Amino acid sequence: MSEKQPTAPGKRPGAAGGETTAGEEPSGKQRRGGGPSGPGAEGPPAAARPRRRRQARGERRIEQLLEAAARVFGDHGYDGASTNAIAREAGVSPGTLYQFFPNKEAIAVELGGRLLDRMRETHGQVFTPENAMLPLAEALDRIVDPLTGFICHNPASLALMHAPGAPAALADEHAALDSVFRARTAELIALRAPGLPPEQCARVAMLAYTFFTSGMELAMSHEGAEREAYVAELKAALHRYLAPVVGTEAPAAR
Repeated sequence: MSEKQPTAPGKRPGAAGGETTAGEEPSGKQRRGGGPSGPGAEGPPAAARPRRRRQARGERRIEQLLEAAARVFGDHGYDGASTNAIAREAGVSPGTLYQFFPNKEAIAVELGGRLLDRMRETHGQVFTPENAMLPLAEALDRIVDPLTGFICHNPASLALMHAPGAPAALADEHAALDSVFRARTAELIALRAPGLPPEQCARVAMLAYTFFTSGMELAMSHEGAEREAYVAELKAALHRYLAPVVGTEAPAAR
């Protein structure tokens, strides 16, 4: 792990964030030979306009770097990635990358945090009482398909959340989200099988979660039709495991 401490994207020592380009001075300095100023001048002071342009350019650069990092982490894992590879993938120099991120860890923390936010949104959409009360096969489709779809579209999530050597802060945040995942699964099981003791709901949820995460890692090691086949097998395995516990038909309205 690098000795440098991660800093917020767009921030670096001695700079206000964002990159400067030819013809632009650091924020806070007046441009020589400036345009209209003083009472009656149109728009903001001349010095403010380039600063806003620099900030917008900096945000675009951060997005460019994070998109490149997602591809590099997804292809090579956290340990196999480097700042040079990310800069090359983004089509920028390493020096440009270091204007926004001091090291690989800082990039992983920022990207991983964004992926976790999106994962939380997906969880909120699928772990619902409405999905829980569907026939089991349909409920699994409604829950598993968006979760697997998220991972397939964001392969860096597996590389960052489960890989050895990933930043500890990111691993801790992911562990907390996994706890919510299991708790919500236990809640849905309890809705379908209200007579089941809470401790058994928790155990069933833990095993279902373990099946899902292990199955997805296996599926993601393949591509195309073979990956789809593994996802189908994963749902079939979850169905066979859960059916004796929660039934296969939609629970009667209570």
